[in-house]
Amino acid sequence: MWNDRKYWVDTLVQITQPVLKSLSERRMVLDMPIEAREGDRSNYTYLEALGRTLSGMAPWLEHGPRSGEEGEIRSNMAVMARQAIEAATDPTSPDYMNFVKGGQPLVDAAFLANAVLRAPNELYVLLDEKVKANLISALISTRVIRPIFSNWLLFSAMIEAALFRMGVEDWDRMRVDYALRQHEQWYKGDGVYGDGPAFHWDYYNSFVIQPMLVDILDAIGDQFGDWATLQVNVLKRAVRYAAILERLISPEGTFPLMGRSLAYRFGAFQHLSLMSLREELPEELLPAQVRCALTAVIRKQIQMPGTFDDNGWLRIGFVGSQPEIGEAYISTGSLYLCTTVFLALGLSPEAEFWQGEAEWTALKAWSGGTVQLDKTISG
Repeated sequence: MWNDRKYWVDTLVQITQPVLKSLSERRMVLDMPIEAREGDRSNYTYLEALGRTLSGMAPWLEHGPRSGEEGEIRSNMAVMARQAIEAATDPTSPDYMNFVKGGQPLVDAAFLANAVLRAPNELYVLLDEKVKANLISALISTRVIRPIFSNWLLFSAMIEAALFRMGVEDWDRMRVDYALRQHEQWYKGDGVYGDGPAFHWDYYNSFVIQPMLVDILDAIGDQFGDWATLQVNVLKRAVRYAAILERLISPEGTFPLMGRSLAYRFGAFQHLSLMSLREELPEELLPAQVRCALTAVIRKQIQMPGTFDDNGWLRIGFVGSQPEIGEAYISTGSLYLCTTVFLALGLSPEAEFWQGEAEWTALKAWSGGTVQLDKTISG
């Protein structure tokens, strides 16, 4: 049987090794290429690469095996991840990153904060005390950035949730409350939120909105009664949206090219992987069918020639190298949001997700098999 877990681990390491190795050696500015469709993204691309890489691999670093071949790989990557955080937040480091200039640092500081919530031991507790202080200082410094009236409100909220979990007493409850209340107002129905007041046909419900709502409320939902009440509805919608994502995967492992940020590749399925990790998939979905579907998507995109440059860094594209698909805000570091498809690696190798084979919904339907009717939700 094809070993999907080994393939996932090998692919995650292939993608993230250049980022973590260069940062652990404090060589990122020297080693990392900056591919961008327009403009100079050097103020932003390095933090993009770090935050997004760690956000995707954090559950595996935290919960992956401690022994055997995979355990050794995980341990080595975890050490490099902590060294990367140290290099990025040390003001004397040649790879010290921008957390305050422009708007973009708010985004990727939030992904870094999300990584800390997903791997609190490996990416915070095990840090040296000075590194902890530097990390907290860097996250707090992003408060000077005013978020766009969109999913960006969740970036401010995510940072505050992480600060709370890191023991910062003056975490800003209002930034969290504002983001939660606005997204409740922007809910459009049937498990989907608007990105701001308007609805957009894109994957931002999976890139940002639903995973961050789930993780923020997981971290601090018990702080206020109305947040706890909201969490119930957020999780109900999260389950529904996972069902929608699974149905978007074709029999061939492709999915529709809709909306912006397609250069994030299979990061479009972060939310489906997160719900798999949480073991909160819709009851009609077998964990194995989700694994098989996601594996088909990963293989379809990652194996296309041109995906990586000669030194192993990702190149802009949806399938292979397609620089024209990158918006003005896309650069090399942005692309590492694709790692979020690997969240389910935080499940034990013995978990049901990794066992057996199963056809996903579109594969069953287009081969004449029996599928369940799709059902909307209210509220």
